[in-house]
Amino acid sequence: MVYNNPRILELNTRVWLKKKNYKSVNEIPDSVLNEWVDLGFDFIWLMGIWKTNKNIVPQYCFEPDLVQSYTSALKNWQTEDIIGSPYSIDSYEINLDIGSQEDLLLLKERLNKKGIKLILDFVSNHLSAGSKLVKEKKEIFLPADEYLFRNDPYTFFKSPYNSKEYFAHGRDPLFPPWRDTIQINFYSTEARKFLTDTLHSISYLCDGVRCDMAMLSLNNIFYNTWIGALKKYGYERPQQEFWYETINSVKSSHPEFVFIAEAYWDLEWQLQQLGFDFTYDKRLLDRLSGYDIKTMKDHLRAEKDFQLKSVRFIENHDEERAAAKLGKDKSLAAATIISTIQGMILYHDGQFEGKKIKLPVQLAREPFEKEDDRIKSYYYKLLRITKENIFRIGEWSMLDPTPSANSDFSFENILIWKWRYENRFIIVAVNYSNSTSRCRVKFETPVDKMILNLNDILNSVSYERSVDEINERGLYIELKPFSSHIFSFNI
Repeated sequence: MVYNNPRILELNTRVWLKKKNYKSVNEIPDSVLNEWVDLGFDFIWLMGIWKTNKNIVPQYCFEPDLVQSYTSALKNWQTEDIIGSPYSIDSYEINLDIGSQEDLLLLKERLNKKGIKLILDFVSNHLSAGSKLVKEKKEIFLPADEYLFRNDPYTFFKSPYNSKEYFAHGRDPLFPPWRDTIQINFYSTEARKFLTDTLHSISYLCDGVRCDMAMLSLNNIFYNTWIGALKKYGYERPQQEFWYETINSVKSSHPEFVFIAEAYWDLEWQLQQLGFDFTYDKRLLDRLSGYDIKTMKDHLRAEKDFQLKSVRFIENHDEERAAAKLGKDKSLAAATIISTIQGMILYHDGQFEGKKIKLPVQLAREPFEKEDDRIKSYYYKLLRITKENIFRIGEWSMLDPTPSANSDFSFENILIWKWRYENRFIIVAVNYSNSTSRCRVKFETPVDKMILNLNDILNSVSYERSVDEINERGLYIELKPFSSHIFSFNI
């Protein structure tokens, strides 16, 4: 059973298996799966399990900016450590470095028996520039010609299989092309059929997909990115959005299959309307990276349907490590926030240990980093608290703190919300600032008691407070910088 507000753990599969000395995904022992159950994960995302093309690594994976990122992350990296991006997919076959298809299916069965679902990658926008499909299914890719190539050899390239054929590299319009990829043509009927058929085949191997850069597949975005090539070759805009067609097709045979969109540019709602079960919430991360608490509160007051379909995170393989970007104390406060609100919560391997080094996806090996015991202890406690039913099937609502004194405006630094399930309440209060802050807050109290017992299950402290005071003035809360309470009580 998957509740509302599910938890997902991302693993960089090739690197993680190497670190653990597992030869295949099915060598992951039951003790690891049991820990995932204990920590409350509903999904495991095995990032980077598809076959890549090693032949293109020398050509595309040693550009100066990439080499600099390798050196920054792993001082003693060797050429053999560079295995190429897992998002430059040769074909949707299991990479032999992580095992066989049978190994993956056996792991999926073991996970499912423990109530955990398996998520894999789906990259709609591009494939490897050296993919065998460039020769076998060239009609699915965005074509180019010698003129385009000569005028922009960074965006366009010659086919590795036919020197007279040219194609476009995959790209995000705001950044340079990903030169190890080839752009799929979403205005091509053949391309749409190929992608839909691929998703149907993937649906037998996992329980859902995380769709890389999902907004690039939208008709308007694709047109604005590739207007020149599309006009040159006379491609007409499809009547329907790709994702609407494909998601409905897959869900017609696998109705429980989960679609997660990596999404930016305020296109999350549109993608949800096209059928995505969850979409990235990068805007919340950006706000957590600053100190604009008012915009955070406004963001969390969005419609419930949107909130429930948002993926909250403070790091993943594309983002800087939370402990490095935010610092230890602020990262733990941010973790408390994302772990106690509505929506899917995404955690990243290494986040619980306080790792600070962001690993380029082309690397097969990560540097040694000493675990931060305080961060790990905090996360494990937080995860075990928030796996409880009240955080999954309870009702969430924002509370409004008020000043504890007329001249004290520090109440604005505190975010507060409540969960209710039957007669149990949880009150979460987070001081998201670098100064001690105070507030008062009102909430429901028992009608037959004079004293309310508040059990702070995060800090293992209990308090007795007057019910009359809470009703008349509000509960007094004082929190040190980036500190939190998670109060539990019954009424």
